[in-house]
Amino acid sequence: MTAFTLARGGITLADRVFSRSIAADLLLVGAGAGITAIAAQLVLPFWPIPLTGQTFAVLLVGSLLGPARGALSMVLYIVLGVTGVPVFADGHSGSLVGYGPGGFVLGFIAVAALSGFLAQRGWDRRILTTMASFVAGTVMLYAIGLPWFYVVISHFPTATMSEHFGTTDALQATLTGGLYPYLVGDLLKAVIAAAVLPLTWTLVRRADVAAQFMAE
Repeated sequence: MTAFTLARGGITLADRVFSRSIAADLLLVGAGAGITAIAAQLVLPFWPIPLTGQTFAVLLVGSLLGPARGALSMVLYIVLGVTGVPVFADGHSGSLVGYGPGGFVLGFIAVAALSGFLAQRGWDRRILTTMASFVAGTVMLYAIGLPWFYVVISHFPTATMSEHFGTTDALQATLTGGLYPYLVGDLLKAVIAAAVLPLTWTLVRRADVAAQFMAE
């Protein structure tokens, strides 16, 4: 009889450590939200969107847990933040309405699901596909987060927009404040993931071979 579990499809790294069960699923979902909350406090004071470890954490959690558990981790993370727990970047919490990075935060759900979907198909086991997975997730995050950011800053006073972005054009300000400063960091995150995840899979496979050898 198969145990009830939220996990379906291909095996992820988390499945190599935990047997698939609802108890393990709940533990992993909570851990994913916790990892994201901790990463959100690793802040460089960019304005109005701080540079944090969140994006890397979201992509990593999705890759480790798969699409369903990864997405649910982000749902839990958002619910905690909206209800007042200071888990968003730099200890922020509360409603996402009018919050510049709010679209990015909501986008975490889709991004974790995408990276988990790709991981279940083996994309996190090779260097180039791991990088491609992280880049795809990052592109999706911008596709969701930047329109939200555009709407928010469109309501900024002209003087504020000019002072902080050097322009009064909302589209240019969106790109200047929400995209350009983060591209190098996003590329670095993809490179780190490409080094860590395939190596971890290699170590797991070697451990399996060693265990089988010892059993014989």
